[in-house]
Amino acid sequence: MTTTELKTEINKALENVPEEALTDVLSYLQHLQAKAPTDIKLTAHLRQILTEDAELLEKLAQ
Repeated sequence: MTTTELKTEINKALENVPEEALTDVLSYLQHLQAKAPTDIKLTAHLRQILTEDAELLEKLAQ
């Protein structure tokens, strides 16, 4: 997906976000703007690991 297509899809998704959550979305986007691209990539990788290995992490926590 191109950057333009991604932005279009994000705008479409924002139309369906509850009004109460819009402040949180804006805050998150502003937080991302302040981060270096490498930090964003590391965060994305960590989120992927946590999502994919949630069951394993839960077992380890017990």
